[in-house]
Amino acid sequence: MLGTVGIEAREAGSAESARANRAWWNADAEDYHRTHGEFLGANGAADFVWCPEGLREQDARLLGEPGELSGRRILELGCGSAPCSRWLAGQGARPVGLDVSEAMLGYARSASDTLALIQADAEHLPFASGSFDHACSAFGAVPFVASVTAVFTEVARVLKPGGRWVFAVSHPMRWAFPDVGGPAGLTVTQSYFDRTPYVEVDAHGHATYVEHHRTLGDFVGAIAAAGLVLHRLVEPEWPPGFTREWGQWTPLRGALFPGTAIFCTHKPPEPLS
Repeated sequence: MLGTVGIEAREAGSAESARANRAWWNADAEDYHRTHGEFLGANGAADFVWCPEGLREQDARLLGEPGELSGRRILELGCGSAPCSRWLAGQGARPVGLDVSEAMLGYARSASDTLALIQADAEHLPFASGSFDHACSAFGAVPFVASVTAVFTEVARVLKPGGRWVFAVSHPMRWAFPDVGGPAGLTVTQSYFDRTPYVEVDAHGHATYVEHHRTLGDFVGAIAAAGLVLHRLVEPEWPPGFTREWGQWTPLRGALFPGTAIFCTHKPPEPLS
């Protein structure tokens, strides 16, 4: 894809990461939806699923109790075809979906002609300060940006006091294991502390795909640096009898260690005068 010829262990800055991942998701959008369309609600029947383990917002209520979402303005980062935003709209919320890829947003528009959608880089949010009640991301944007501190700082800026920022990513410990779901994926092959990004390159050495690694401590530090408060960390267990596989997320691995980390944070409320 995109002339990819190999993998390099090297740094990749904000501009290169955004450029590469925009091109990659644009090129992969059709195949991605051909493979995962049913899960993504391509037929319009959207659900808000936080992770491949199948944890649903309807059950987890990480953004609020039933009825609390109605009327809330909620920003979704890395929305893709926006199944989560579409589900939020069905709960009476006023979601805004943001993604770097115009092709992915095209699928979102095909599924809903009323959803507010914005193409932008998550490190530079084109919104006024204090304009959202909550923000969320289910495996979108966060792994693909060079600076999560920049993203979290921007999220904190656009949130109202007391607003929640909840995001799901591959569990950081997964970085130490091969990205395969079978027995070969049970043996550590690299250091958990190696933060060198995974960079696919073309014949000219230009990045065609970039994914960044942070440890649990890195995420906690970035949350604190942005002035946010971490109030819960969810590590979903593999559900009994659950057979659906998604890449490295399989019953074999899920029985032994977590595949997903969901960070639940909030912007502190303004002090009483």
